[in-house]
Amino acid sequence: MLRILDENGNCDEALKPNLRDQQIKQLYELMVLTRTFDDLALKLQREGRIGTYPSSRGQEATQVASACALEDHDWLFPAFRESGAYIAKGWPMEMQYQYWAGDERGSRLPENTRIFTVSIPVGTQVPHAVGFAWAAKLKGDKIAVLVYFGDGATSEGDVHEGMNFAGVFKVPVVLLCQNNQWAISVPRSRQTAAATLAQRAFSYGFEGLQVDGNDVFAVYKATTEALDKARAGKGPTLIECVTYRMGDHTTSDDALRYRMKQELEEWGKRVPIERLRKYMNGIGLWNDDYEKTVYAEAAENVRNAIEKFESVKPPEIRDLFDWTYEQLPPNLKEQYEILARAVEGGN
Repeated sequence: MLRILDENGNCDEALKPNLRDQQIKQLYELMVLTRTFDDLALKLQREGRIGTYPSSRGQEATQVASACALEDHDWLFPAFRESGAYIAKGWPMEMQYQYWAGDERGSRLPENTRIFTVSIPVGTQVPHAVGFAWAAKLKGDKIAVLVYFGDGATSEGDVHEGMNFAGVFKVPVVLLCQNNQWAISVPRSRQTAAATLAQRAFSYGFEGLQVDGNDVFAVYKATTEALDKARAGKGPTLIECVTYRMGDHTTSDDALRYRMKQELEEWGKRVPIERLRKYMNGIGLWNDDYEKTVYAEAAENVRNAIEKFESVKPPEIRDLFDWTYEQLPPNLKEQYEILARAVEGGN
């Protein structure tokens, strides 16, 4: 396992990626913003202001560091827990809240943003990403594609087929598995007898490596090198980021029914934000005033995003029908007309 920064903030300087002080602070600030966004999302759900929501608490380093490794022309394919990756790549937070409130307009791709939309079905985004990367290779586009999925998705046929295809055609894709130890209530040990998830890559004919997913430097280094390799035409890489889902699977889950409190406490000692803070404090990049400023700015930015999200006018009835087909088929046109008349008539 690649580890550069341990839970006590000790860093292997020989392995640390070449990051300027400002870049290190940016990683920290993005993780804090992600945590703040996540905390407020949970509160909004409990208040009935958004729907079911999947927390990313504890996985901030895996998401933020990997997304920051992307270049502007690369593409990102998320699953459904990647709020930190969205935030790091500039997807408006109000649109994320809008999506989780059930408004599909929150999935509309902002201009100049190279991120695909949320993928709720487990594992289906992997074939999409691999196919996109293959198309880029055929066109001669020097880009890389980064796709996220969880340890549970590795038990799905979609992921197997996607990785097999990626290996055969040597497409420029980086497959990043967020191994957060739980596929809803199924532990990692009940999903595969393999010693690691990373080693599966070798059966598909490409490199796999395991990384400490709570180590922001290790994730950044591994992802950067894998993306560089992909752009150079040297094929795919599977990165297994070993992390932990500190919250429930979603707000409709109760992890206390299947998870031991002691396990949660042990992983709580390894969380990424505090780990990087200890390192920054040791090299003079952190102090109490800086901390207060970072958290205050994050809270203000998230509050502003919530205000924007809740000020958006409700979608039109037509929006339910207009975003699936280029031309509305007759049966859906008829359904739309019936629904529109019912709404207009108050029925």
